[in-house]
Amino acid sequence: MSVTGPARRRAAVVTGATAGIGAAFARRLATEGYDLLLVARDADRLRGTAADLSGRYGVSATALPADLSTPDGCDSVAARLGGVHLVVNNAGMSLNRGFVGSDVADEERLLALNVTAVLRLTHAALPGMVERRRGAVVNVSSVAGFAALMPGSTYGASKAWVTAFSESIGQSVRPFGVRVMALCPGYTRTEFHDRAGIDMSGTPRWLWLDADRVVHDGLRDLARGRLVSVPDWKYRAAVFGMRHAPARLLQAVARDTRGRTGR
Repeated sequence: MSVTGPARRRAAVVTGATAGIGAAFARRLATEGYDLLLVARDADRLRGTAADLSGRYGVSATALPADLSTPDGCDSVAARLGGVHLVVNNAGMSLNRGFVGSDVADEERLLALNVTAVLRLTHAALPGMVERRRGAVVNVSSVAGFAALMPGSTYGASKAWVTAFSESIGQSVRPFGVRVMALCPGYTRTEFHDRAGIDMSGTPRWLWLDADRVVHDGLRDLARGRLVSVPDWKYRAAVFGMRHAPARLLQAVARDTRGRTGR
């Protein structure tokens, strides 16, 4: 399913491309014939991913190591977005501490990666897309952004911004043939929680999603012109509940997995 027209010799950028949803996007786009610019912090792993995709699918896959939580990292990627047809802003992070007990530098790094990098790379890509009257940006958000169900965590707040931002900007560029969409999965089997040191062993198996399926559903919704995509019926039902349930009910069921004071 091509989302921006015939894909041969078209270019896509995927951040956080070495694992999880980012790696699934890279594989899927390679099968569609997109040349890829892959971004992640781990240079060795990133180069291995690029070489594997190039060899397996016969596309050009270039590794661009960058830390998107830094201005220099954002600059290096933004400079490469002028002619791309699809940008997937997937890189993100969470913290295994409540806000009061957290280090402010870590909180600022979370905002820099989850919010500022998404803003900067979207802003760098859209002018060219609008001028060409085609292109798309997928910003990977989360169902965690629809309600404050993890008191003490700022991750959901950052993803609420990503969703609202994508929906707003998506409406503004749609008349020019350009699409911006927030992809909001639930729990997905990736390295994300392990990297953050978050113990998910008590999460029921039926809640977990497969990264390849998340990407499939997201690209399908992008092709349909949706501004927000929530893969899987159970999470769509959960989002409906979060949007329409009384605030007191949501506060009553909120789980503080990281401690209200971070202790």
